[in-house]
Amino acid sequence: MFYVYVLQSANGKTVYYGFSSNLKQRFKKHQEMPKHAGWKLIYYEAYLNEQDARDRERMLKQYGAARGHLKQRMRRSLSTGLESAG
Repeated sequence: MFYVYVLQSANGKTVYYGFSSNLKQRFKKHQEMPKHAGWKLIYYEAYLNEQDARDRERMLKQYGAARGHLKQRMRRSLSTGLESAG
């Protein structure tokens, strides 16, 4: 499986989008990085095909409309908007 995931900072002001073939291991590595310490995994999507997952990650990182759609789907899960994501 291949995963596209969304992390939210501890203060709720920043969102990070990522891709991994091992979500648990990747999240653990994020937690070991000082700038991502305390971040929460708030969303993920699983794909059978690696290119599909990479395309989705790229879409979320590059297109505001894709982030806006995800924000609508998760409006109660997010304490802030996804606009600040990079």
